[in-house]
Amino acid sequence: MRGLTGAGPERARSTARTASTATAVLAAVALFGTGCGASGTGARDEGPARVDAGAGPAAPATVSSPTPARVDAVRLIKGDPAVSAEVKRELKPCVADAYPVDVSYGNLTGEARDDVVVNVLTCGDAVGVGAYVYRRQGDGYVNVFSAEEPPVYAEIDRGDLVVTKQVYDRGDPVSSPSGEVVITYRWLSGRFDEKYRTHNEYGPVAGAAPTPAPEG
Repeated sequence: MRGLTGAGPERARSTARTASTATAVLAAVALFGTGCGASGTGARDEGPARVDAGAGPAAPATVSSPTPARVDAVRLIKGDPAVSAEVKRELKPCVADAYPVDVSYGNLTGEARDDVVVNVLTCGDAVGVGAYVYRRQGDGYVNVFSAEEPPVYAEIDRGDLVVTKQVYDRGDPVSSPSGEVVITYRWLSGRFDEKYRTHNEYGPVAGAAPTPAPEG
């Protein structure tokens, strides 16, 4: 679900939203650097329904798919004491009342109600400056995960929390990171534990020119 109305990142969600301009990313890293697809299981196949003699065919079973209750992500972030003052201060509308937030719903912690993943981005360039997970508790939500080291982006993948962080080597232009670190977390014993960590290195956009084959 896209949290930013009328604006959004163009890059695929598998990366951490690469910045398109140097100014936005450098500002985000300088400001926040010091800070800290859910898939459902299908219905069980019970086999054909038994039909008594003389009775008509049984009606097909239906599986309810409740729509998650939408949350006010901006209000959630602004009222969360676990969110840094820098993120709260920079969370402003980009256009009119359109805030740069992405919101996803899914079951990460085993609760009957969906958990909420909120990514806070920069305007225009969609650089992730904060990623948070909220779990339903009573009539509200409680923060159970925070990551505030930009560029960062969190998403739900088959019941796991996947956090992607871009990596820059010395001399890298801000629009072209050298790679990314992808960390997979799983909810165990009331907290998110790291299960997997993958470092992906990006290759050059254009390879070296091919060497012509020697003549005869």
